[in-house]
Parts: sequence; structure tokens; C-alpha cells
Amino acid sequence: MTARHRHLFIVIIIILLIVALFLYSTRSRPVKVRIAEAAVGSIEETVANTRAGTVKACHRALITPAIGGQIAALPVKEGDYVEQGALLLELWNKDLQAQLELAESQARAARASAESVCVRADIAARKAKRTLELRKTKAISEELVDQTVGDSKAQKADCESAQSSARVSAAQVNLAKAQLERTRLIAPFAGVIAEVTGELGEYVTPSPPGIATLPVIDMVDKYCFYVSAPIDEVDAPQIKLNMQSRISLDAFKQRRFSGTVRRIANYVLDREKQARTVEIEVNFSQTEVMHELLPGYSADVEVILKTREQVLRVPTEAVIDKQQVLVFDADEKLLELRDVITGLSNWDHTEIIEGLQAGEQVVLSVERKGVADGAYAIAETE
Repeated sequence: MTARHRHLFIVIIIILLIVALFLYSTRSRPVKVRIAEAAVGSIEETVANTRAGTVKACHRALITPAIGGQIAALPVKEGDYVEQGALLLELWNKDLQAQLELAESQARAARASAESVCVRADIAARKAKRTLELRKTKAISEELVDQTVGDSKAQKADCESAQSSARVSAAQVNLAKAQLERTRLIAPFAGVIAEVTGELGEYVTPSPPGIATLPVIDMVDKYCFYVSAPIDEVDAPQIKLNMQSRISLDAFKQRRFSGTVRRIANYVLDREKQARTVEIEVNFSQTEVMHELLPGYSADVEVILKTREQVLRVPTEAVIDKQQVLVFDADEKLLELRDVITGLSNWDHTEIIEGLQAGEQVVLSVERKGVADGAYAIAETE
């Protein structure tokens, strides 16, 4: 071997050593990945809301008196529980109470007068009947018969007139009662007083037509809630009434609640700069959780469209573009990008129809820097 060949050989050896050292140094710094095992289980296909939904009370009343006036009685405060029919507020109404008393007195007098007149009419009717019977025997003159019958008819007309006056008086009583009721706010259902904006002695006025004003009392049903949530118009046709659902609340991050679809809006909301959506309402199935809820909580809804049992599944975050996963080889410490055929999918899991075997490990941290096909990796420990 000549000196030139030996020199070339040494250069090649040095280059190979450099490459080997580079590869070794690269391989010696593996990327850490989170992994999960492909396993057999159940999976559901779901549809979720596009924006946050809202917990709403089944019954909520924003109440204001029908007429204006000064608040004379306010027996409730915020947080009070009241039964249906309880008095919530009363305006000053002594004038209307006096009018009611007057109307009731006039009605009593009208009834008594009608009874008296009708008793006389009844007596006159019986007298006329006897007179007509006597006329058959020629024992009484025709003049007396005409007088008696005419008096009976007049008395009957007086009775009918008096009865009409009594009915008018009774209607005036009902009118006075209705006017008095307009000064009172009565609980339309059993619930909790959420807010009171008025104070004793303050004047309140009803809302003018087309102009909304703050209600004096805001009342909610504390023991019946549902979730209203927007669903993308593309997904809405798949949803049917009474479909099973899952509800997630930001206020209870570690819990999920079951529910059923109770209403699907028959129109599409088209709001500027937002997707077109269809509003759905979902009932809570567990009535025992109602006391923990508050109207206004933000909520997310998953409507369960289909369910399959005993299928191979992986966490949804491991699936790339709905058709690939990164498989972690625990022996070689290498990542392999593999094509898969997916089936049902939801936020948590995706069904794998083809491309994986039960027990194989897939990468969850697919967005992490350095995570790619052929990368040297180690499993991240908790």
C-alpha cells in the first residue's frame, strides 16, 4: 500500500468515526414522549357544541308590577325560598282596597234588593195563577183577572231587572279585585329569589312598550336545570330527541353528568362573524345534583350518536389527521408513523379498524418538538 493510499484510508476512517460519533450523540439524546396502549373497549360517536353552552333554570321569572306605584310591602329578600302563590311585593293600594269594599257593599245591597223584588214577583205569579183558575168558574171578573196577571208580569220584569243589577254589582267587585291584584306580585312557582332591585318606599313603573326595564324581582326554580348549547348546522341533523348526552361543567372539572336531549330548535342562528348553529337543550338525568347547580354556569354537551362495544381504541389525541398514529417500539426505542383506518371517534377515544394491534403503544405528545417518524424516543414516566 502506497503512502497516498494509506493517507486516503486514514481520512475515510476519520470521516466514518465522525459520522458514527454524530449518530451516537444524536441517538444518545432521545425525545421523551407520552404513550398509551391500544386496548379493547367501548366507544361512542358524539357531537359536541361549537361554543360554550349555558346552564339555565327550567323556570325563571323576571317580575315587575303591571302598574306603577310606591312599594308598600316587600316581604322577601335575595336568597329566600318561597312557595307558589306567596306574596313577593305589594304597592300602596289603600284607595283600591276602599273601592273594593264599596263595590262589595253595593253588591250585597243589590243581591238583597233582587231577592226582595223576586219574592214579591213569586207571590204575584202564584196569585195570578189562582185568579186564572177562578176565571174558569166565572167567580171573578175579567177586569180583576187582567189586573192580577198584569201585576204578575210587572213584578217578574222588576225581578229580572234587579237580578241584572246584582250581576253588574258582582262584576264591579271582580273588576275592583283585578285592579287590586295588579298592585301585588305573586310567586308563579316555588323557587328562590335571585335578585331584588326595589326598596320599601321606592316608586316603580312598568316598562313602556318596546323599552325593557330592570325587573323588580328575579326568581328562579332552584331544583330544575337544563343546558342550552349551540351545535354546528352540519352536525345538527344527526341529533334526535331523547338521545343520551354527557354534560361537562367548568365549575366541576372532574365530573361529568348524564342527560337527554329535550329540545332541538327548528331554526338556525346566523350571527355575524360566527358559525351558523342550531340551539339544543339537554336535561340533567340526575336530579340529586340540582342543588349544586347555578343558572349561568358554562357547560359543554356531547350528544351520543352511536355506541360500539369491544372494539380496538386509542386516545383521540394520538390520531394524526384522522388516518395516522406514531407507534412506539419499546425494544428499539424508535417511533414509527403508521397509517390506520379509523371508525367512531369522540373527544376521548377513536376506534381503530385496521393498522394496529391490541397492546401496541402509541404516542400522545405528537405535537412535541422532535417527535417524528424514525425518531429515537423514550417513554415519559409520570
